[in-house]
Amino acid sequence: MMPRQLTTVCATVLLTFSIAGLAFAQVSTRHMQAVQQKSFGTQDGRPVTLYTLTNVNGVEVDTMNYGGIILSIRVPDRKGQFADVVLGHEKLEGYIPNPPYIGAVVGRYANRIANGTFTLDGKTYTLPKNDGPNTLHGGVDKTFNKVVWDGEALKGKAGVTYTYLSKDGDDGFPGNLKLRVTYTLTNTNELVIDYEATTDKATPINLSQHSYFNLAGEGTGEILNHEVMINADRFTPVDKNLIPTGELRPVKGTPLDFTTSTKIGARVDDTYEQIALGHGYDHNWVINRNKGDDGLVLAARVYEPTTGRVLEVTTTQPGVQFYTGNFLDGTVTGKQGHVYKRRYGFCLETQHFPDSPNHPDFPSTILKPGETFRSKTVFKFSAK
Repeated sequence: MMPRQLTTVCATVLLTFSIAGLAFAQVSTRHMQAVQQKSFGTQDGRPVTLYTLTNVNGVEVDTMNYGGIILSIRVPDRKGQFADVVLGHEKLEGYIPNPPYIGAVVGRYANRIANGTFTLDGKTYTLPKNDGPNTLHGGVDKTFNKVVWDGEALKGKAGVTYTYLSKDGDDGFPGNLKLRVTYTLTNTNELVIDYEATTDKATPINLSQHSYFNLAGEGTGEILNHEVMINADRFTPVDKNLIPTGELRPVKGTPLDFTTSTKIGARVDDTYEQIALGHGYDHNWVINRNKGDDGLVLAARVYEPTTGRVLEVTTTQPGVQFYTGNFLDGTVTGKQGHVYKRRYGFCLETQHFPDSPNHPDFPSTILKPGETFRSKTVFKFSAK
C-alpha cells in the first residue's frame, strides 16, 4: 500500500498551562478538511485509488475510482459517536462482482428498461437483459459500476472528480458519452454529488448513486425502525416485471404514502398489490416540485430513533427510487464479517423515471449532441 497523500490540511494547536507553575502542553487538533489517497489495487490492468474525504467535523467518506463506488460514510450520532452508515466491503475484491450494486454509480440507464429495447430517432436498440426480461442499471459488460474511472482530487476542497468515456455501442447504447461525477464533502456534513455528461449521438441517460444506508450503523440489523418521509404525492406503479405501467398514481390511501414520517416496517409487508410485486418497497416516487422549478428540492428525510441520525436527500431529479433491500439474501459478507441479510439497508436513488425511453409522457431522458446533461443530489447528515 502506498502512504496516503494529503492535499488539503487545516489544523490548530492549543497550549494550556497549570496554575501550579508546572507547564503542560496540550495539543487540540481540529479535524482536517482534506483528501487523502492511496493505492487500492488494480482492476482490468488499471490502478484503483481510494480517496478519503474528511471535513472539519471529522466526517469521512471513502470512495474509489472503480465504479465511482462509495465504500463508507462515517458520521456521528446524537452523542457524537461515529459509525459507518453504508453497506460495503473493506477490500476491492469484495466489489468484484457486485450483484447488489453496493455503493456504485449506475448507468448508462439507472433502473429498468422494459424488454431490453427502446426506439430512438426511428432506430430500435437492443440491450443485454440482466433482470428477467429487462435491462437493469445499464446492462452487463460496460456498466458504470464495473469500470475504472479516471480520478482527480479537488484542490482546496474535500472532493474528487471521476471521468469516464462510455463508447458508442457499449451494452447496446448509442453515442460516445463523456461523463463526469464529482463527490464533494462540505463542512455542513453534506455529500454533494454532481453529474455531467455530453454525447456525440442522441442517447438515453439516467445516472444515480446506489449506496445502501443503515443509519444505526452498517451490519447492525434490519432498517425497519427507520422513519421515512418522502416528498411525493404520486408514484409510478409497476407491473409484474417491475416496469412502470405509465400511470402516476396518488400515494394517498396506499402503503406508499410517506408524506408524513412513517416507519419502514409499518407497512413493508402489506398485502397491497404494489408491495407484493416489489417484495416490499422498490418503486419510483414522483417528487413534489413547482412547475418550472428545476433546482434542488427535498426528496426524502430519514430518521433513525436509537442513534438520532438523520439523512436528508435533496435533488434536481424528478424521481427517487426507494428500495428496502428486499433482495439482499445473506450471500454478501461485508465489513468486519457482517452478513448483509434482507432489509439490512435501504437505497434512495435519485433519478428520472424507470423505462422513460418507452414512455413518451414521462420526463425525457434523451441527451442530444450539443447538449449537456447535469444533475445534482445532496445527502445531508445530522443528528437530533
